[in-house]
Amino acid sequence: MNILNRFPLSAALLTVMLSVSFALHADELQDATQLFKQGQQTPALNKVNNYLANKPRDAQGRFLKGLILTEQGKIADAIKIFTDLTLDYPELPEPYNNLAVLYASQSQYDKAKSSLEMAIRTHPSYATAHENLGDIYAKMASQAYDRALQLDSGNTTTQTKLAMIKDLFSDKPRNKPSVARNPAMPGRPFAEAAPIAKPVAAAAPVVAAPVAAVAKPVAPAAPAPAPVTTAKVTGKTTTEAPALSDKARAVQQAVESWADAWSDQNVKKYLAHYAPDFDTPDGESRKAWAETRKERITRPKHIEVQVTNIAVDFTDSTHATVKFRQNYRASNFKANGGKTMLMVKSGNNWLIQEERTR
Repeated sequence: MNILNRFPLSAALLTVMLSVSFALHADELQDATQLFKQGQQTPALNKVNNYLANKPRDAQGRFLKGLILTEQGKIADAIKIFTDLTLDYPELPEPYNNLAVLYASQSQYDKAKSSLEMAIRTHPSYATAHENLGDIYAKMASQAYDRALQLDSGNTTTQTKLAMIKDLFSDKPRNKPSVARNPAMPGRPFAEAAPIAKPVAAAAPVVAAPVAAVAKPVAPAAPAPAPVTTAKVTGKTTTEAPALSDKARAVQQAVESWADAWSDQNVKKYLAHYAPDFDTPDGESRKAWAETRKERITRPKHIEVQVTNIAVDFTDSTHATVKFRQNYRASNFKANGGKTMLMVKSGNNWLIQEERTR
C-alpha cells in the first residue's frame, strides 16, 4: 500500500493563501492551481515556475510547487521545497505535515515523527497532524513487533498485537468524512482541495439506553441560581466585562497580561507568566521549550493574540482553571480555538502551570 494514500498533503494552506493574495501575478498562480487540480502537472509546474521567477520567496507559490513535485514523484525535490518553507515560515504547520508525509513514504518514520511534532507544536489544534502522528506511532510499533517476532517467533501476544496493527493499515474501505471547515479561519478547509484524500473511520453513534420513568413527588421549585458572569478580554485592550470578584479579576488580568506580552513579542515578559513547575509539552525540558517559544514569538513580523469568553473556576484559594477562546494571527497564519490553563498563585501573581488546547 502506498503510504501517501494514508497521509494527506496539506493543500488547504494553498487555498487560504490564494484567498487573501493580492499579488500582481495572482492570476498566474491561480491558473497553476487550477491546472494542478485537473491533474495537468507539467503545465502547472511551468506556470508556478514563471510565477516564482518574479516572486522567489512567495510561500503559496513554493507550497504549490512542492505539491506538484510530489505528484510527479520527485520526492527529494519536494522535501527540499517543504524544508525551506519550514525555515522561512516556521509558524506554518502544513509544510511540516507534508514533510512527514514524504518521509513516511520513504519509511523514515523517525523524521516523520519529528516533523509532525513540530507541526503540532506550531498549531496544537491541527487535527490532521495529530492523526498522522498516531499513524506514524502505529507504523513504528509494527516495526518493533516484527523485530520482536524475529527474536521470539512463538510469542503469541506479540503476534496478536502485530495482527492488530496490520489490520489497522489494511486497505479496507472506510467512510469518507465531509469537508471540515474551521469557522474561525474563513476559506481554510483542512480537507478541501487536498490532492490525496485520507479516509477517516467515522465514530459510531452513541445510543443512550432507555431509562424507566420513576414517579416522584413534585418538589417546590427552587429559586433560580444567580447568573454566572463571564469575563471577556479582546487582544491588547479589555472590553467592558461584568463585575467579577477581586480574585477572579486578578486571574483574568494575568491572562490578559500574558496575551499582551505575546502580542508585543516580548519574550521575557511572556515566559515570566509560566510557573517554575510548568508542565511542558511531551515532557520537553524547560530550556528547550523556552527556546522554541522564543523562536516562534520573534520570527513573525507581527503577532496579534485575542482572548475572549474567559471563565475562571477556583479549585482552592491558590489554584484556578481558566477556559477561554484564543484567536492567534501572525504574518501568514491564523488560528482560533479553545484553551484551558491551570494556574497557581505564587505570591501576588497568578502563573500558568499547565496549558491544554481544546
